[in-house]
Amino acid sequence: MKIRIKKIHPDAIAPAYAHGSNEDAGLDLTAIERTVLTPGKSQAVPTGLAIELPPGYEAQVRPRSGMALKHSITVNFGTIDPGYRGEIRVVMFNLGRADYVVEKGDRIAQLIVARYEAIEWEEGELGESRRGDGGFGSSGR
Repeated sequence: MKIRIKKIHPDAIAPAYAHGSNEDAGLDLTAIERTVLTPGKSQAVPTGLAIELPPGYEAQVRPRSGMALKHSITVNFGTIDPGYRGEIRVVMFNLGRADYVVEKGDRIAQLIVARYEAIEWEEGELGESRRGDGGFGSSGR
């Protein structure tokens, strides 16, 4: 699949697969500027990129697992709709106790492109299922 991308900043780096498209679902997003993340705060980090998704597709911004494990930095999940043409910015949150510096060129999140289907709600009674209304903790440990 080909998706149109626009670099809205000269230092922007197109999202790329770290291990190739046959092994990775997500493409790495890269910061275009140095940003200091202070503990307990969130900040939108720019990527310098905008994309044009075809109808029926969305892009999801997701965390990179190593950042959370090694540095207590996480990313707020985000959805890019096919009609959005603005800059992709990554909302990052510092769960640690010290400042964390995102350097220009750091890989900060993953981008997943997925197909979706628009729905219409149909109000009425729900069919039976094996699980029923078993929610939080219903499947045990």
